[in-house]
Amino acid sequence: MTIESQAPTRVDLAGGTLDIWPLYLFHKHSQTLNVAIQCYARCRLTPRRDKAIQLISRDLGREERFASFDALSKARKYRLPLLARLVLSFESSGGFVLETDSDSPAGAGLGGSSAVNIAICGALCRFSGKKLPSTKLIEIARNVEAQVLQVPTGEQDYYAAAFGGVQAIELTAHGVQPQKLAVDEKELTARGVLCYTGESRNSGINNWEVMKAHIDGKRAVIRHFDRIAAIAAEMREALEQGDWARAARLLNQEWEARKRNHLGITTPRIERLIRIAQQNGARAGKVCGAGGGGCIFFLVEPEAKGKIEAALRQAGSRVIPFAVARRGLEVRAQEPTGTMTSASSLARGAKAVRS
Repeated sequence: MTIESQAPTRVDLAGGTLDIWPLYLFHKHSQTLNVAIQCYARCRLTPRRDKAIQLISRDLGREERFASFDALSKARKYRLPLLARLVLSFESSGGFVLETDSDSPAGAGLGGSSAVNIAICGALCRFSGKKLPSTKLIEIARNVEAQVLQVPTGEQDYYAAAFGGVQAIELTAHGVQPQKLAVDEKELTARGVLCYTGESRNSGINNWEVMKAHIDGKRAVIRHFDRIAAIAAEMREALEQGDWARAARLLNQEWEARKRNHLGITTPRIERLIRIAQQNGARAGKVCGAGGGGCIFFLVEPEAKGKIEAALRQAGSRVIPFAVARRGLEVRAQEPTGTMTSASSLARGAKAVRS
């Protein structure tokens, strides 16, 4: 029985970086807004007759093989550390081939590694016969990714991958609470443009520098995060009210506040692409994720979308089709005959992934 899973990546709209513990505890009404998009990470798990474990990353072009789970656990280094550590989190006596792939370019700032992470967790949970709530899968995914990156990770990417849709991830002393927002998804799809700059970025470095500055008490960074938190609260209202002009103004304000946190968040190429999009009618634009490269998201008038995308392509960027992904993680099992068993989705709420 082959197990297949997929999880969407995301575009962060406001409040990013606040989702890293403990930053959100220092700012009132902290929340991060994001939208899951139809740019997916995928996982396929195929059982083997022996005990060997083979890990393959199609998008990275890497693979490695271990004679057994015990051999995997005793290895000192891994070519695919995220895959290896996740397998170790779901103990299994049987062998298998685990393959991953992603629509997202490397270093795109779309939460691609977290989406791969959630897709793997879903497949391994089904294979191991465990029955875990979505919150537990998110906890495992977050902790393992922090082990691999060796720096703290945020919360928002896992919730977009697990639940899909447009969300406000509320960040409080009582815990993290995802809230689906009543946003016209067709309208947002019509007004969104997404492009990849061609510059990969390291989110861990930028986020860590900003986090250190905050913890060290750098007043300017603390003020900027106060502003980012306030913008996120206003953006939530604008999105739910369908006030796209206000949402565009707030997106620009969020980007201006974010750039002031660290010099590495923007680059000359990013600024050039934003100018080109604005000259062709874009209302607002900001970098996705931690910045320093990756993707840029624009809010535009629907009638200007084609012109803006053409201008960005002419400038040498890669336009990524933008569409809201309503559903999050989906896991399905395929019998050898080709018959599909029932699908499992975490997008419906905090239900367990069943074997």
